[in-house]
Amino acid sequence: MNVAHGQPGDLVRLGTLEAQVMDVLWDHGPATVREVIEQLPSESAYTTIATVLTNLDRKHLVTITRQDHSTRYAARVTRHEHAAALMEQVLAASRDRAASILQFVDSMPEDDLDLLRDYLKGRDPGRPA
Repeated sequence: MNVAHGQPGDLVRLGTLEAQVMDVLWDHGPATVREVIEQLPSESAYTTIATVLTNLDRKHLVTITRQDHSTRYAARVTRHEHAAALMEQVLAASRDRAASILQFVDSMPEDDLDLLRDYLKGRDPGRPA
């Protein structure tokens, strides 16, 4: 899935509260503002969370569904898609993409390298990247 966040070149990082709200949506599925508040680790004002959700919508990270006097928010992308999009944006901003990839791979723990090796071995060679 091609995940577009904001304008090209914009790195969509999440603030602490935005990350907590996205974690609620990723872990529990679509929710109203009140339902999000109930799942947060600390109490936040209704207007604060409504503003955070509006900002996340503007960043193309949530979808909004209005039905019967209720507004529900859902994650537009999975947690993994968001993480991959952030990594792609960092690589796109790098002046030397290959060097950045190789540096990242060199810094990976052996378990992650094994996972990557196994994935690449099992990948269909005829499949586009």
